[in-house]
Amino acid sequence: MDLIWLIPLLPGLGAAVNGIFGIRYFSKRTAGVLACTTMAIALGLSLTAFVQLLGLSPEARVHDVVLFDWFPRTALEMAGGRIGSLHIPWAFRLDPLSSMMILIVTGIGFLIHVYSIGYMHDEPRGGVARYFSYLNLFCFFMLTLVLGANYLVMFVGWEGVGLCSYLLIGYWYEKKSAADAGKKAFIFNRVGDWGFLLGVFLIYFTFGSFDFREVANAAATLPVETAQFGTLSLITLLLFVGATGKSAQIPLYVWLPDAMEGPTPVSALIHAATMVTAGVYMVGRNAVLFTHAPMTMEIVAIVGVLTAVMAASIGLVQTDIKRVLAYSTVSQLGYMFVAMGVGAFAAGAFHLMTHAFFKALLFLCSGAVIHGMAGEQNMLKMGGLRKHLPITFWTMMIGTFAIAGMPPLSGFFSKDEILYKAFLSNKAIWGLAAFAALMTAFYMYRLMSLTFFGPYRGAAWETAGDGHGGGHGDDAGHGGHAAWHGPHEAPKSMTFALVVLAVGAVLAGLVGIPAALGGGNAIEHFLAPSFEASHGALTAGGTGHAGTGVGTEAGATTYSGAATHTEPATAPGAAAFVPAEGGAEISKAFELGLMAFSVLLGIIGIAVAYRFYVRSPEIAARLEQRLSGPHRVLTNKYYVDELYDATVITGTMASANGLWTFDRHVVDGAVNGSGWMTIFSSWFSGIIDKYLVDGLVNLVGSVLQESSFVFRRLQTGLIQNYALLMLFGVFAFVSIYLLLVRSL
Repeated sequence: MDLIWLIPLLPGLGAAVNGIFGIRYFSKRTAGVLACTTMAIALGLSLTAFVQLLGLSPEARVHDVVLFDWFPRTALEMAGGRIGSLHIPWAFRLDPLSSMMILIVTGIGFLIHVYSIGYMHDEPRGGVARYFSYLNLFCFFMLTLVLGANYLVMFVGWEGVGLCSYLLIGYWYEKKSAADAGKKAFIFNRVGDWGFLLGVFLIYFTFGSFDFREVANAAATLPVETAQFGTLSLITLLLFVGATGKSAQIPLYVWLPDAMEGPTPVSALIHAATMVTAGVYMVGRNAVLFTHAPMTMEIVAIVGVLTAVMAASIGLVQTDIKRVLAYSTVSQLGYMFVAMGVGAFAAGAFHLMTHAFFKALLFLCSGAVIHGMAGEQNMLKMGGLRKHLPITFWTMMIGTFAIAGMPPLSGFFSKDEILYKAFLSNKAIWGLAAFAALMTAFYMYRLMSLTFFGPYRGAAWETAGDGHGGGHGDDAGHGGHAAWHGPHEAPKSMTFALVVLAVGAVLAGLVGIPAALGGGNAIEHFLAPSFEASHGALTAGGTGHAGTGVGTEAGATTYSGAATHTEPATAPGAAAFVPAEGGAEISKAFELGLMAFSVLLGIIGIAVAYRFYVRSPEIAARLEQRLSGPHRVLTNKYYVDELYDATVITGTMASANGLWTFDRHVVDGAVNGSGWMTIFSSWFSGIIDKYLVDGLVNLVGSVLQESSFVFRRLQTGLIQNYALLMLFGVFAFVSIYLLLVRSL
């Protein structure tokens, strides 16, 4: 476990080598193998650390590795006149939650790297190295995010994945739609990051620490803010603003569907399995704070369920295969926030894990379809592909049944756990979440029906031209074959990843079998310590520094030793909504009935989609004509983008133009006016100086010069002349004197 610092470092080194040398010198295969090798070793280290963590007792499953002092210890004045100590180490923490996350990032990341070797084969050599450099760099930042032991290390990873998202979405930067989508993702993430950063600053102002465990321990001693919206509620609300940006929730969700402009493996890695779940992970990491802010948790649950319903309804009518999956991702993220909002943190993390398997599988299957169709993404131009792409068909069918919640696949266990917890907490939330589950089953089987069943509706093989098959999709520009010979199965490097992810989509749910089905819900018990406060001490590792090194107040004790978890002031299950039955558990039979009802909803959704798009497709056409108004609203995604354009974007541009006009005519006018006044005054001063001041000086000089000629003649040098002048002087003096005496 002391080597967990190598887990993020290895992909970082791969990114550096490919970025510096690979773009110029490496072949496509060398760049891909290097990136895959770093991820494979990181996966091996993650598995080793996970097994070592499992070998510890549940109360001791926390291990810190401090690499170096990032900010040395500095005394700061805190709130209330306290003197705190700012000391931020670059520290990684391995606990149940972070161990699960590093397995997801490295495991699924490795498979997507392998898949990308085949998928990006037709890209230019330098472009492939650049792509793998970006992909490795993303994994470096994502692993830093989930392993960080304090908020600032997490924030480095948080900002880093946002940067890599921009780079990967805009990978085909010469295509305007891709460049615009990258900028859109970057800007919307910055809006959320503003809230997250304010929340982090308020945490330090309140608790005097950036360390997750110290903050949780301090928050556990505070009362639950049930009667007022206090400091903890404000902190958690600001953190949730950050989560809405990163995890694409209302109102900051609109960037994620446009992010499908990037290569399909990017969609699978960043926008299905890892980056978009960072917000869910962050809320779970701060579970103690959120359980003490029930009003914020209520907001989290409401936003989550509304996002789930809205995104699922949009997915009902989309025709782009990747955009259906994009809105499905937004909807499933809403499910995770529902779990967090009702206090089912372990259930939300469980769904995060299962979703990573089946959604990555679905995206990679869609990439295999696009690859086989030479860039085509419109499902209306597909059909009948199951005989051409058998492996893709069966693996995608597994992913579809998993996301629809069909037993015994992984999505069934995690989705039903969320619905069960929501039912205990708030019936309205449960009802909306169940409705979203019904729509999920419908639109996913609609995707399967339009893509793999019915007659082929695509371009004729012999007229496919340059290998793009007439496609105008987001991936149409990623390259193609010299001549397209019809739909075909993906190469082995791609189908290998599909098969492994399909196995994960089948088996991943077995770690969370509920007690009603005879299981022990092992993952809930495994993750529980990560959502609780502990007043014990942490095991220090790595460099030998004791504790986390993030000081609170002067004289505060740092943690060292074995961690002992105690019961938090508010249990994670005590969420924003208080069940009508006072939190009492329902009977096993009723719980089984809820499971059966959710499975029935999935079956109904699948059956209706099969009837509409396979057996009787004319029904769907008639409904589209009859319900043209609602269909148009859903097709245009509730006009949210247009609303943003008309309000935020237009208002921002108008205010920018107004400020520019004010700056140009008022500010610049004043500056330019003062400049011209200075020029005029200097010219006028020059005239005064030249003709008045200098004129007077020159006049005096001229007078003296001319008069000097007269006086100079008196200076003859002859004594007799001077004697004569003296005689005249005496005569003049005597004469004047006599005249004056006589006048008196």
